[in-house]
Amino acid sequence: MSDINNTTVSILIPIFNEQDSIVHILDEIDKECMEFNAWEVIFVDDGSTDSSAEILDQLSSNDSRVKVLNLHRNLGKSIALSEGFSHAQYEYIVTLDGDLQDDPKEIKGLLSKLDEGYDLVSGWKKDRKDPFSKKIWSKIFNFITSMFTGIKLHDFNCGIKAYKKRSVVGLNLYGGLHRYIPVILHNKGFRVTEMVVNHRKRKFGSSKYGNSRILHGFFDFITVLFLSKYFDRPLHFFGVLGFPVLLSGLSICVYLSVQWAQGIWIANRPLFFLGILFVLVGIQFISIGLIGELFINKSASNTKRIIDKSNIDS
Repeated sequence: MSDINNTTVSILIPIFNEQDSIVHILDEIDKECMEFNAWEVIFVDDGSTDSSAEILDQLSSNDSRVKVLNLHRNLGKSIALSEGFSHAQYEYIVTLDGDLQDDPKEIKGLLSKLDEGYDLVSGWKKDRKDPFSKKIWSKIFNFITSMFTGIKLHDFNCGIKAYKKRSVVGLNLYGGLHRYIPVILHNKGFRVTEMVVNHRKRKFGSSKYGNSRILHGFFDFITVLFLSKYFDRPLHFFGVLGFPVLLSGLSICVYLSVQWAQGIWIANRPLFFLGILFVLVGIQFISIGLIGELFINKSASNTKRIIDKSNIDS
């Protein structure tokens, strides 16, 4: 950081049944942030069913820098982060998980990295203190995400991250899209990097994430990949799927037509029906892409018309 005494930071922590960790993490943050010009901690209670809500209310009543957002039920980390981002008031935003595994001592280092010209600095739990099975799934997830998105990060889903506020303004998170924030911001043109951070063993409670998030994560990955690469070019996406299928179907039909011309009966052959199926499916994919292109073109034309009218009126 160029000047720690002028730094202002909002620290965002989603909470779900972390009653034993809350006071400890706030004490650690208080020690690390005392040199900053201004700071706040925003706890987002994601529908906790233990005593987390009562503890948070007590802490916020004793310290004006502690703010609490209460969600009416467990809506997930993406919604919790989105709510927190919208209420953060300072130039820098740091996110931490509420289980004490993320070390608040990393906050200053992350902010210093931001000052090198980045908009997001994602933590990398290089020495991860988690069960072996969790490490394996994490490595697979990070490898696949990096390979398909072209973003060379080792730990996309690390809970501790630092942002410049401008990068998260209007960020629309839902489902499990919080895992892909680096991808989303990169595709919006923001500069993304990572930094090795200290990771600690869980001291209280247990992980809130089960094996079901693997399947959900796959669907979220498809969503991010489609929206980031093909939202403005739907024909590119559906064409890539449809053209090979259509070409395969046409090839089968040509092959069978040649055999039919040679007197070979083809009407009851499974290959005949497969060829027709491929042709129909290929045409459908390409048609969907063309319809998507029409919608995008129409939307762009309406937007341009509104802008031109606004310029004329002004």
